[in-house]
Amino acid sequence: MRLRRRLMLGHTAMLLLGLLMIAGWTYYEMLVENRATDFEAGLKAKGNTFLEEAGEILLYSVAPALALTMAGSWWLLNRALAPVRVLTEAAERVQIENLSERLPQIETRDELDRLTTVFNSMLARLDDSFARVREFTLRASHELKTPLTVMRGQIESVLRDQTAAFGLREMLLGQLDEIERLTKIVDSLTQLAKADAGQGALQLSTVRLDELLRDCCADAQVLAEPRGITVELTAAEPCAFEGDRHRLRQLLLIIVDNAVKYNEPGGRVTLSLNPQPDCVEISCANTGKGIPADRLARVFDRFYRGEVAASDQEDGCGLGLAIAEWIVRAHGGRIEIQSVPHQVTRVRIQLPVRL
Repeated sequence: MRLRRRLMLGHTAMLLLGLLMIAGWTYYEMLVENRATDFEAGLKAKGNTFLEEAGEILLYSVAPALALTMAGSWWLLNRALAPVRVLTEAAERVQIENLSERLPQIETRDELDRLTTVFNSMLARLDDSFARVREFTLRASHELKTPLTVMRGQIESVLRDQTAAFGLREMLLGQLDEIERLTKIVDSLTQLAKADAGQGALQLSTVRLDELLRDCCADAQVLAEPRGITVELTAAEPCAFEGDRHRLRQLLLIIVDNAVKYNEPGGRVTLSLNPQPDCVEISCANTGKGIPADRLARVFDRFYRGEVAASDQEDGCGLGLAIAEWIVRAHGGRIEIQSVPHQVTRVRIQLPVRL
């Protein structure tokens, strides 16, 4: 039965029930108590007035009828809209990572049931489309690796020849740098494509996050020294964490590398690690140009580079933070960036305690 028809019939039934209550009580007051024959005399004998009698009818029939109608209507609407709440909660759980999930069929054969069918059909088409994109990206990145490896090998072979002309060597060194850059992009695309396809399983082990952060801090100091940037580790309490050491190191290197690259000459990078009762918080702050508020929502988009990053003469393709976000989410954590332009930009990572 159609939803609107069910609601119409239900409300009609509630109203009829209310009218029957009013009519029944009026019948009892006026006929059962023998007041219909000499209504005015009966009122005077009891010392009642017509208004008092009407008040009784209103009190004992109209008020309960209204209360019953309101309660019945509320119950009817609540019951009718219950499937909407179920569908809404199910739809909120659907993300790009679980497009294979389907909304539950409510089997009421009404508009909501049809909407569920249409929505599930749309999810199936989206899932298929994203699967094709992931497959194409994975295959394309895999196919690109072979020619890049061959080109790199050939150029390195020529560079090892000491008799090669100086100009030729300079040109080949420039090409080798570009090949290295393309290789990094292809590797990043491969990693993200595998993650989207559910093939990026973590290799879990017990990791000392404080030691890992100290190592990354040392690497950051090497990168920062030519720029006159100070790297400081303000807190690194001993902390054991169950995670993928390789991925966590990659995450930290991405964050500290960005903090150094997009900083002001003579600026500062501050790192800290603070274990909490339910999570481990890692913070990385720098004193660079910052990110405008209207761009913060897009910093984790793939291939997105803000105006500051795009204008700087820095290598990058906009995949680093996308990979960082995936690593954090794969560990069940969350990552966020807060920025006050030309003052401080802070990356905060929270990883749930697993031990």
